[in-house]
Amino acid sequence: MEQFLTFGIVGLSTAAIYAVIGSGLVLTYTTTGVFNFAHGAAGMLSAFTYWQFTVGWGWPVPVALAVVLLVLAPAFGLFVERVILRPVQALGEAERLVMTVALLSGLIGVARWIWDPNVPRPLPVFFADRAPFHIGPVAVTWHQALTMAVAVAVAVGLRILLYRTRAGAEMRATVDDRALVGLTGADPVRANKVAWILGTQLAAIGGILIAPTVQLDAAQLSLLIVSAYTAAVFGRLRSVPLTFIGAVVIGCTESFLTGYLPQNDYLPGLRLAAPALLLFLALLAFPHRRLRGRDRRLAPVPIPTVRGTLVFAAATIAFGVVLASVLGEADLITYGAIFSLGVVALSYVPLAGYAGQISLCQLSMAGIGAVVWAHVGAHGQLWALGAAIGVSAVAGALIALPALRLSGVYLALGTAAFAVVLDRWIFSLPAFHVFGVKVALFDQGSVEVAGPRLFGLHLDSGTDLMVFAAVCLALASLGVAALRRGRFGRRLIALRDSEAAYATLGGNLLTAKVLVFALASGIAGLGGALYGMQQRSVTAEQFSLISGLPVFLVAVIGGLGAVGNGLFTGTALVGPTNALVTVASSLQNPVALLPALAGMGLGHNPDGIASRFRRQWEPIARDRIALTALIGWLATAWLLRLGDLISGWTFLGGALAVAVALRLWAAAREATAHSRTRPSAEPEIPVEWWGVRRAWRPEDGEVLARGVTAS
Repeated sequence: MEQFLTFGIVGLSTAAIYAVIGSGLVLTYTTTGVFNFAHGAAGMLSAFTYWQFTVGWGWPVPVALAVVLLVLAPAFGLFVERVILRPVQALGEAERLVMTVALLSGLIGVARWIWDPNVPRPLPVFFADRAPFHIGPVAVTWHQALTMAVAVAVAVGLRILLYRTRAGAEMRATVDDRALVGLTGADPVRANKVAWILGTQLAAIGGILIAPTVQLDAAQLSLLIVSAYTAAVFGRLRSVPLTFIGAVVIGCTESFLTGYLPQNDYLPGLRLAAPALLLFLALLAFPHRRLRGRDRRLAPVPIPTVRGTLVFAAATIAFGVVLASVLGEADLITYGAIFSLGVVALSYVPLAGYAGQISLCQLSMAGIGAVVWAHVGAHGQLWALGAAIGVSAVAGALIALPALRLSGVYLALGTAAFAVVLDRWIFSLPAFHVFGVKVALFDQGSVEVAGPRLFGLHLDSGTDLMVFAAVCLALASLGVAALRRGRFGRRLIALRDSEAAYATLGGNLLTAKVLVFALASGIAGLGGALYGMQQRSVTAEQFSLISGLPVFLVAVIGGLGAVGNGLFTGTALVGPTNALVTVASSLQNPVALLPALAGMGLGHNPDGIASRFRRQWEPIARDRIALTALIGWLATAWLLRLGDLISGWTFLGGALAVAVALRLWAAAREATAHSRTRPSAEPEIPVEWWGVRRAWRPEDGEVLARGVTAS
């Protein structure tokens, strides 16, 4: 009994922290309509800053707390509201969600940049010098008592603020109708600022309270937000009391699992994954009302032409062949990921671009594909590649079943929880047997991955694998383009626009979602298998939720509806970052922030930049002279490189410079030709002078009649 009460006290103490963080999340969402995925990262950054002040620089604890909670946290909240989220306030829910995901990724990168993750940073608990007091047979530390007292104070304060003050009513009303709130004399912008300040302060309080009891690690502390997510979902993202009840359930569950879970090699990960499992179950079990601010601004999805798609596929293969011939073996391993991660990114096109289903676990699906290929295709059997795709597709289909009840933020939360369960528990399992068949995943380490055998050849060198991955990306792009032109693709577009419209067309929602999730997961599984072949050895960490965020961010800013998004994402994610690190190794940390910064710039190009990029390069494709010159120069430089007359970097840099110069030249030529053929602009003449200062035209009468009717 004493042990039970002891674990109960520990659980309540942890629950109090989850409640504080979760209530901040609910406050932000309730008053601004923005679900902040970076909420836990704000708490993580506050904990690191507090450690720096108190342990690193020796500041007194009260001073450090005052600076963090009263100065830095409010300033950070105002910065997020003003600089990051206000520009996308008029955009849809998906864009705002991506901005917070980018912020989460960026804050983790900043923390790892400033504080070396390889250096341990213990943080003492509050009142560590005081002896614990007893409640019956159970000893309670003053840190635990302080944590629970803070949680109670936060609950009472929020209740009074939201329901007993004008500022609270203003904050709650802002998210429903900003214009109407403005007519009453309130200031919606001010309400949002207050919400972000308070929300960030609550995240900071939670981060500082929990940091002494866990390892001060950027990713781990940020993922503690999964527990806060679960508590907030218990409260249906709007009820602070229910959020506190959810936090108690989660905290006590974790504590009792720690105390009573049998000692077993397969179960330690279950305790770590328990909040994510509870989140998944809560999303399925609890009814959710319609999300606020549902996005109705849907960009059209272009229909790729057959000719254009074939040219793109040929260009992809040619790009792979050229890269494979000019790079060294070490660079082939590094830059080979352009095509394999491009395949993973391509899986977002049918799933999110066509069907509108947000998923944050596509890299986890790639991990399943890599594991299946590593074990089943250990000798390079090509059929095993089909097995990797098939198993990943089955896993994706299983995700689709709960997706029937989820959408938008809820679906993103569900897929994020699935990814956390995989990388915290399933991927860390040792080998086990199912019906007599040995199943080994990463086996608590890494797995070796071999290349495939094709037509009697063993593709094992970096050159072979890069060309093979480029061919696979080209074929996958052709398939996705064919899907968009086909009947099922049109139905997926209808599903994205309106599930009711899809049902009206005679579609089956269950079948459609299962198929599109399975298809996307199969593509991601193919990408994972290719990625494993090129890396030769992979670990579970390479397929975690945190590792998948940059892929998701770059895919979104590329434009989820464009078939070329796979090649764009792979190139943008792998090319510039590794090239900059090669030039100057000191740039490794700043370079890691590039995907997050690009995601935060989504507000300037909400429809993606891949289509814009294509339009910018179309003039060179239409100019025969420029196109011939480009192909001729590339062929000449390639031959020089094959003859070792120039280096690979000289070839790539020269190719990029010449291509850009020819593009600008072709665009200028096209503009000049267009200006010559376009009739000279006629000076504008007021309507009352028509027929006097210029000749009367037959259409003028109709123009005047329409103008009079409109007035």
